[in-house]
Formats: sequence, C-alpha cells, structure tokens
Amino acid sequence: MTDSKPSRKPRRLTSKRKAEVAAAALVARKAAEPVLLDLRRVTPIADYFLICHGGARPHLHALADAVAEALRREGAAPRAIEGYDQAHWILMDCGDLMVHIFSQADREFFDLERLWGDAERTELAADEPERPAATRRRARPR
Repeated sequence: MTDSKPSRKPRRLTSKRKAEVAAAALVARKAAEPVLLDLRRVTPIADYFLICHGGARPHLHALADAVAEALRREGAAPRAIEGYDQAHWILMDCGDLMVHIFSQADREFFDLERLWGDAERTELAADEPERPAATRRRARPR
C-alpha cells in the first residue's frame, strides 16, 4: 500500500486579490501616488489597471521586482513585462491585471487616468514618510 497525498491544485487568484497583492508591494516600496482603476464595466481588456510612478531607474526596477515577486509567491507570476530595461514605462501583464509603473514625466505625458476616466478610481494610501527629527514640529512651551 502506498501513501499518496491528494494533489493540490494551485489556487487561482481573483483579479481583485492580484490587484491587492500588487498594490501592497508597490506601497511597501514607496511607489508615488498609486491608483487602482476598476475597468470591469468599461472594457474587456483587463479587470484592473494599477498605476504609479517612481523616482530614478533603480526605484522603478525595485517597484517592478517587488510586484513580480509578490505575485509569484501567490502563484500568479506576470505573463510578460515590457519596458523594464528602458525604465520609463514598465508594463506588467498579469492577465486580468495590468500594472503600469512610470517615471513621473511619462505618467504625466500619457495620463492613463484621464484616458480611462470612466473607470472607478481608488487612490491607494501610500505610507507617509517619517519626517526627520529636525523638521518635526514641537509643541511650544507655555
């Protein structure tokens, strides 16, 4: 008699869960102004667009790497990544989720939020950077 374990099917993440995982990775890596657009009632090309921008090229790479790793851990690795080497607009195709990581100038130029203005928009709370001690306000002594 052999001891066999039942095979576990990999769980399929919902598009909403993918968006949450990717958004958490972006916020953790200090993405600037992350926004989630719900496209389900607007177009069949994707359920969600996750849009943000970053600073210099290493920051954009760190954002893309963090999203890819977070999704891989959940069993939902991106299908394709475009623009990584140039790092002006990194597009991550995650099936029903498209992640757009821009340089600030390219985000302003392409303005996807305006182009997809009919989509429901959720601005994601980025972690507030802590102010250095020298710039913190102190209560005035009375």
